[in-house]
Amino acid sequence: MEPKNSPDLMPSWIPATGHALRHAGIHFDAVRIIGVLGEQVAYEVMQFTDFRAGPIVRSSIGERSMYFLLPPGSARAYRWPVGAEALVREGAAFVGVPAVHGLTYPLDWRSLPSAQVPFVDAELLFELLRKVVDDEIRAVR
Repeated sequence: MEPKNSPDLMPSWIPATGHALRHAGIHFDAVRIIGVLGEQVAYEVMQFTDFRAGPIVRSSIGERSMYFLLPPGSARAYRWPVGAEALVREGAAFVGVPAVHGLTYPLDWRSLPSAQVPFVDAELLFELLRKVVDDEIRAVR
């Protein structure tokens, strides 16, 4: 079997141990969604994709954010609603990326990348995020 066809082959930007900071916009763009909204959106994306969502990193400290990792250059195509922030190559936007195994606190994987789904689909994320935000607005009224 050729290594490049192995479903277990992880991208080079995932560290072997612990966690590492990666500059957004190089290997991936990221969308950070904070708190309960991030949890809900991650749940919706996972459900919609039959638990093959692509890379989603969860931070367990502070505002408990979810980082949805998108193809490089794709986050700029959308006007993300309040509560979501696009992290792209411009500026000093870094994302913590955990290893697949071992001690990675305070980061862990909500969903891993795979050879078939190396990134979260930006359009799907945007649509599901808008749906969740719209549902929350209707619930408040």
